Amino acid sequence: MLNTLLQRVAYALPIMAGVALVCFALVHLAPGDPLVAILPPDASAEMAAQMRQIYGFDRSLPEQFFAWVWRALQGDLGTSIASGRPVAREVFNAVGNTLRLAVLATAIGFVLGSLFGFVAGYFQGSWPDRLASLLSVLGVSVPHYWLGMVGVIVFSALTGWLPATGAGPDGSGSWAWDWQHLQYMILPAATMSVIPMGIIARTVRALVAEILAQEFIVGLKAKGLTDFGLFRHVVKNAAPTALAVMGLQLGYLLGGSILIETVFAWPGTGFLLNSAIFQRDLPLLQGTILVLAMFFVVLNLLVDIVQSLLDPRIARG
Repeated sequence: MLNTLLQRVAYALPIMAGVALVCFALVHLAPGDPLVAILPPDASAEMAAQMRQIYGFDRSLPEQFFAWVWRALQGDLGTSIASGRPVAREVFNAVGNTLRLAVLATAIGFVLGSLFGFVAGYFQGSWPDRLASLLSVLGVSVPHYWLGMVGVIVFSALTGWLPATGAGPDGSGSWAWDWQHLQYMILPAATMSVIPMGIIARTVRALVAEILAQEFIVGLKAKGLTDFGLFRHVVKNAAPTALAVMGLQLGYLLGGSILIETVFAWPGTGFLLNSAIFQRDLPLLQGTILVLAMFFVVLNLLVDIVQSLLDPRIARG
């Protein structure tokens, strides 16, 4: 097991280096001057040159990249051009908000998706199968930002049951584990859970149908194993793949929640990315993308390790 862990970590290191390079290159290939957000319209050439020197934009791109990586390894992601605050502080505050939202959305999607998938897989061709399949297809097909706007109209504007935007009653990004703050998570988390619910439901249905058709299930039935015993064997064989899909969906939600967080004004990484893009804030943009990408790589590494623990065949392979 230790050799497998070290091997997976060794595979992850060059991926992280490649992610940092791609992140830096894509951000700097975008057109426009990043200093437009802070320089006045009548700024002199000397002032512009001085600001470029302060932020390191007067160096060549390779020099900027290696300096940025070296500072990032020490926990320094630079300073935001728009706000003047440290990027690391802004990013990690936003990551905490997004992580809470993504974990809740993934949990809802995993529970509902697994339920629909098991029902559809066990009762293939019946009306529960068709209903569960319809819900999973709708979950994948319906644009989640549109669903979020519909949720705001129905549950906030018309009924007033839930707050529409923000992360708390005081309008700030502060968080507390009480009902006043938790109710702000319900609409965005439910909206974000729709896509992972559909993907997990379709994956689990295919897994259950495949497992039930295998010979060992037929043998267990012939030996008189109870339905609950068969269910345990099906869950045990389907768990590694379902867990891998859940881990991937959590990673996607961490980095792909920009539209949902914009609709609900949730102060997470998606909202931060949206602001950085429109303000052309390069340090904030590349710092946010780097942290999200590293989260995704580490999450995949953890999923691989947990899969190996659940299914020893994966570790031997």
